Amino acid sequence: MNTIIQNILVFSAVALALLFLIRKFFWKKKASKKACGNDNCGCH
Repeated sequence: MNTIIQNILVFSAVALALLFLIRKFFWKKKASKKACGNDNCGCH
């Protein structure tokens, strides 16, 4: 019974780590379309 709980915890930790990496590197965020003036604010 103890090995079943350990396996569940290990697989869930690996799944969470993979989900984090996929969201961090492959999930493309849409650029916000805010009006930016000519004051060189660094938003573009």
